[in-house]
Amino acid sequence: MRALVAALLALGFAAAAQPRDVLTIGITQYPSTLHPNIENMAAKSYVLGFTRRPLNARDADWALVCLLCETLPTLENGLAARETTPDGRPGIRVTLRLREGLRWGDNTPITAEDLRFAWEAGREAATGFGPAEFYRSAYELIVVDPRTVTLRFDRVTFDFAAMGDFQPLPAHIERPIWQADPRAYRTRTQYDTNPSNPGLWSGPYRVASVQPGSGVNLERNAAWNGAAPAFRSIRIRTVENTTALEAQLLSGQLDMIAGELGLPVEQAAALQRRAPSRFRFEFRPGLIYEHIDTNLDNPILSDRRLRQALLLALDRPRIVAQLFEGRQTVAHGLVNPLDAMADPDVRQYPYDPARAAALLEEAGWRLAPDGIRRNPAGERLSLELMTTAGNRSREQVQQVLAAMWRAVGIEARIRNEPPRVFFAETLSRRRHQALAMFAWISSPENVPRASLHSDEIPRAERNFSGQNYPGFRNPEMDALLEALPIELNPEARRPLWNRL
Repeated sequence: MRALVAALLALGFAAAAQPRDVLTIGITQYPSTLHPNIENMAAKSYVLGFTRRPLNARDADWALVCLLCETLPTLENGLAARETTPDGRPGIRVTLRLREGLRWGDNTPITAEDLRFAWEAGREAATGFGPAEFYRSAYELIVVDPRTVTLRFDRVTFDFAAMGDFQPLPAHIERPIWQADPRAYRTRTQYDTNPSNPGLWSGPYRVASVQPGSGVNLERNAAWNGAAPAFRSIRIRTVENTTALEAQLLSGQLDMIAGELGLPVEQAAALQRRAPSRFRFEFRPGLIYEHIDTNLDNPILSDRRLRQALLLALDRPRIVAQLFEGRQTVAHGLVNPLDAMADPDVRQYPYDPARAAALLEEAGWRLAPDGIRRNPAGERLSLELMTTAGNRSREQVQQVLAAMWRAVGIEARIRNEPPRVFFAETLSRRRHQALAMFAWISSPENVPRASLHSDEIPRAERNFSGQNYPGFRNPEMDALLEALPIELNPEARRPLWNRL
């Protein structure tokens, strides 16, 4: 179910504010880890945006650009070349050369050995790095010289130049820890045991100190060879309750609230009405969608009719109008309408409580005198609904969802957890009993293999890598997710996206 497409919001001091050396930013989550390759969480990505640089990334116009690499590999410039793999399949080799003068925060040069270590650790399933498919496909890494590596892939994909989360890791610090015990590495990495080690960081800032659960302090990275950052230090404060977050902004304890992890859009709009000239407000659309993951191992939710009924029972346009002042968009699929591959004719599930009730009846769930349905065994149609505690917007949505579902005979039991527990423990180990509500942050034409392919269901033998938290298994979906990346013609990819 895809309920809402979130909007980005940024709040800052008015332009007339005096220059300062320290910037204090408020966010609603604390990262469960600071390791770049372990778990995906928006709070971690936010911190790493200051402290690390990937090989390449999308710019404001969604174009792929080099950050740590010198030149973007293309077939035309020869840094990418088709070849045949040792087992006779079409493959590609991609050469990446690091920019000159790159250094870790302890002044150690960033070299090809740091890329080799990242690749070696990712190839070992026990490490639990993601995305697992990247490391499986990149079957060989060749160190050409201290600044250059060539990756050999066992298939040709349309986004072969995009390295995603594959980026240098400081081998001089992390390799011995990983070699000692790959499976235990995720709990022993210095990114979590000693995050203030300057040698872990490659961005304009480095982590100076952390207060677990409450904040991360950043200082300028003396080894950074790019443009000097604007502030001497940045303090990132975690305030999980959005009412308290707003109060800290109003009291001057915060200079800014981050859009990705800040106030819900309706709360920000209300603040703008009360204090229109005190702060600068920005509302921008983004590739973010709020959704609910079902646990398909739950016998109730394994019935597709039940899942369809859950969706048909929701008046999502009303939720957008009443809770978000019409600023949000109902998500009818996982591909954002801004994306070039969006399908305007994607199947929609309009508000239809009568149809929802009929599906529940068909599935054997009959209304009881207390208004909650029961199956022939007398079991109540009761589902646990989880999200991140303290997020006022999500908690309000939960209440509305529970009321709409109760109207068709479904009970929703609300149980929330702090974000660092919800993401690091409950979701990553698939411990949610029924329904889990959170947001996915995507990128242009991002093939959702990690969240939908059956190989990406988190399990112990792979140290719980993968993000297919529902446990979704569908052979046709697997085939689509495998066919999409290797179709190089954008127009030929479109029907595959539409089917997905």
